[in-house]
Amino acid sequence: MLIGLRRMARKKKKVARKRPVPTNKALYSRVKSETKRKFKVYPSAYANAWLVKTYKARGGKYRMGK
Repeated sequence: MLIGLRRMARKKKKVARKRPVPTNKALYSRVKSETKRKFKVYPSAYANAWLVKTYKARGGKYRMGK
């Protein structure tokens, strides 16, 4: 019983993760549309990798945001 109370007392705090945000929204949107047409399953590892690679190749950049 004492162990259970200790576990309840220690609550994990959620930390806001910083994640990359595209700086050129219009370019990112165009590349994302192409990605959806190119791949049958869009939210996949291959599709996301292709999206990032193509976006960066066309001059897009990311910044760290909330």
